[in-house]
Amino acid sequence: MNVIETHKLTKYYGKSRGIIDVTLAVEEGDFFGFIGPNGAGKSTTIRTLLGLISPTGGKAEIFGLDAQRNKVAILSDVGYLPGEAAFYSGMRVKDILNLSAKLHKKDCQREADILCQRMQLDTQKKVETLSLGNRKKVGIVCALQHRPNLYVLDEPTSGLDPLMQREFYMILQERNEEGATIFLSSHVLSEVQRYCKHAGVIREGKLLVTDRVESLGHTGTKRVSLRGITELPRLDGVKDVKQTGDTWSFLFGGKSAELLGALSKLPIEDVNIFEPDLEEVFMHYYTGEEN
Repeated sequence: MNVIETHKLTKYYGKSRGIIDVTLAVEEGDFFGFIGPNGAGKSTTIRTLLGLISPTGGKAEIFGLDAQRNKVAILSDVGYLPGEAAFYSGMRVKDILNLSAKLHKKDCQREADILCQRMQLDTQKKVETLSLGNRKKVGIVCALQHRPNLYVLDEPTSGLDPLMQREFYMILQERNEEGATIFLSSHVLSEVQRYCKHAGVIREGKLLVTDRVESLGHTGTKRVSLRGITELPRLDGVKDVKQTGDTWSFLFGGKSAELLGALSKLPIEDVNIFEPDLEEVFMHYYTGEEN
C-alpha cells in the first residue's frame, strides 16, 4: 500500500516555477529521503502534498485520500514539521506543546515528556528566548508527540547540533520500526545514506530519479586516485578533478577499458580505484550532469 502518491503534481507561483510534473510513490513503512539543493522544490512539494497550498496541476493522495478535499482528516494523522516553524510569542514551550496536542484532540503529555527529555528541551522557557536549535526541537516534539502513522519533515535537522541530530534520527528509526512511514527532505546526503531506505532527487522543480538508496549510488562512476604524474591523460567522463602535489583525484564515468589503457602508458607510482560515496555520486544530479 502506498501512503503517499502524486501524479504530475505541479505548482507555479504566477510565472515562477515551483514544481513540475512530480510523480512519486512512498510505500507504507518506508523511510524516504527527498533530496535536493535549496530552491529545488522540496518545500513546495511538501506543502502541496499536504494540501496547504493548491496545486496548479496534477494531484496528490495521502492514505488514499485526495490531499485537497480531505486535508483536515489527513493532517490529523500526520506529523508535519515545516522548514521554518513559527510560534506565538509570549508562550512557554509547555503551552505550545499542549496547544498542539489539543489541535490533534489527544492527550500527549506522557509522550511529550519523554521526547523533551530525549531532546534536552526545557519546557518552562518562553519561545522567544530560545535559540534556533531549541525552536527546532519544539517543532519536532509537536510533530512527534501524537504518534501519527506518517511523518512529513522538511529539513528537520537544520539548527540541531550533531548529538541532537543523532538522537532525533534514533527516535525516527524507532517509530519506523514500529510501522510508521517517514518522509523527510534534506540536502545533507550523508543523513539520507545513513538512515533512509529509498530516496528521490529533485532539481529545479523536477523529480529526476527515485530508487533504493544503495541503488542510487550505483551509477558506474568510480573515484580514481593517481600518484606520481604531472598531468592527467585526456579521457571522456572525467569530472571533479582535484590535485594535491603529485597526486590527482577525479570521478570517472567513462569506459573502464579506456581508463586502464590510458593509465598503462603513465609513470604511475600508485593508483586507487574505488566506489565514491553517495554525496559525490549525487553531485552530478545537482549540477545538471545526469545526462
